[in-house]
This record gives sequence, structure tokens and C-alpha cells, in this order.
Amino acid sequence: MRALVVLNEKSRRGEREGALVCRTLEALGIACERDPGAAGMEAVVAAGGDGTVISTIPMAIERGIPLGIVPLGTFNDLARTLGVPLSIDRACEVIAQTQTRAIDVGLVNGVYFVNEASVGLSTRIARRQTPEVKKRFGLLAIIATAFQSLRTVRRFTVHLSSSSGPAEEFKTIQLTIANSPRFGGVIERPDAALDDGWLDLYSVEPESWLQTFRIARKIVARDASSGEGLRTRRATWFDVHTHRPHHVTADGEPAGTTPAIFKVVPKAVRIIVPNAAACDTEISDIPASSSPSSDSVLG
Repeated sequence: MRALVVLNEKSRRGEREGALVCRTLEALGIACERDPGAAGMEAVVAAGGDGTVISTIPMAIERGIPLGIVPLGTFNDLARTLGVPLSIDRACEVIAQTQTRAIDVGLVNGVYFVNEASVGLSTRIARRQTPEVKKRFGLLAIIATAFQSLRTVRRFTVHLSSSSGPAEEFKTIQLTIANSPRFGGVIERPDAALDDGWLDLYSVEPESWLQTFRIARKIVARDASSGEGLRTRRATWFDVHTHRPHHVTADGEPAGTTPAIFKVVPKAVRIIVPNAAACDTEISDIPASSSPSSDSVLG
């Protein structure tokens, strides 16, 4: 098998372990290519965090090839959701097995997202988390920038319409439209799935700091019901307007500003997953003869 490997060399682990990823794939019989313009690729492999994964989605969709993941990020939300092992050796073994699962992706302002897209507080946090800051301070950068952003947070007015209900108007500090049941490192919704054909909207609307902590506790407890300062909606598309333009992020990356339409693209991309996670599995069109067993890596 020939695979285009996209590596985030600016990250801590990407810089340190990038060469190991390619060596491990080569040992499994997977020829690694680093030139994005190379023809004849049978898969694309994202070695990095969720940002690296999302950057490869358009390429996988346009070329009609599956996407493999070697998780090297902080949260690795998509890898965790799909059961992809967090160790390099085991993640590469999964790629060699070539089992795929078709999943939905979200689309906003022409930018794809797999986990979530946001307007508000998390967008400010993401803009403070430059690659240089994350590389130097890691998880501490996420915590520090979150507190910095909380100090200046202000509610803003949202005019919302969707495929599933009447138009609404409300004030919020954070609007998140999720494609995945797991995102942000702590948020998990058991009744959602990456291939359910829906987007889930969460609006955080606290009236006091005390209620902010209650909402956080509610989210961590996986309670997605509306109430207590949390508004949730489910639809195939959401049309979001604000009184003035607000920045949008898609899986932490810039995705234009409001007004914006967020929509789901059902089963748009195939991800290489472990056999047990391939509940909606398709056998890849990668030639089986080019995919050695995992025994070749373990000796």
C-alpha cells in the first residue's frame, strides 16, 4: 500500500516522533510518501492531533481514499471516539489492516469539521492557543488561555434557524455545533454518533458564575438536556446570525465569521479503524495483498 503521510512537525510529539511513524509504517509494508502532489496514493495518514486530522479530510474526500490516524495530539478526540489506539505501533497496525468506517463530517463556510465548530468563548481560547504556545507549554497553555478568555467573556445575541424547529433568538457566551459525540477532551454524549446524520447544538447561557459551574458539571455528567443555562438542539443544519460578525472555528481552526450555515455531510469520508470499531464497516478498496498482518511488526 502507498500512503501519503501528513505530519504535524510543529507539535511537540510530531517533531520528536515523526520519523518513528514512517519507520513503523514502512515495517508494515506501507510505502510512505510526503509529497501532497504525489499520484497513486491508496490512503492518507494523518500523524498529529485533531487539527492535523481535519486538515487531511478534504484531501481524502477529493481523492476518494481512506484516512488513517496516528494520534500525536493533546486530546485526540476523533481517535478516541473511533477506538484508534494512542500508541504509534498499534495505530500503525490498525492502518495496515485497512478496515474502514464511513463517518459524517460537518461543513461551515466551506471548511470541514469532524468534532465540532464553535462561536464565542472557545473561539477566543483557540485564537490564543498559537502553535508556538501549545508546543512550549502543552496542556498548561490550554488551561491558561481558557482563564484569560473567561475574564473578558461577554454574552452575544444569536438568531438561530434550523431544519428541526422554529427560529429562536437568545443570548449566549458559547455556541457549539458538534458532529461527534466526543469533543473538547471531556464532553461526551452517549446518544450521538459520528454516522447518525445529525449535528448537535449546545448553547451555554449562564446568568451567574455559580450557574456557569453548574452547567460545566451538567456537561461533564453527560446530561445534554436543555435547562439550567444549557440549550441543546439537534438538526441536519443550523443557520446562525449575530448582531455583529463573530469568529467561527472548526475543530479549533479558523473558519470565517458569522453569519454562517453549519450542515452535516453524511458519510463523507472513510476512516481506517480497528475491527471492533467498524460497526458500519466497509472493506477498503486497498489491495489486501499489500497489507501484511500485525505479526510482522510484533515479530
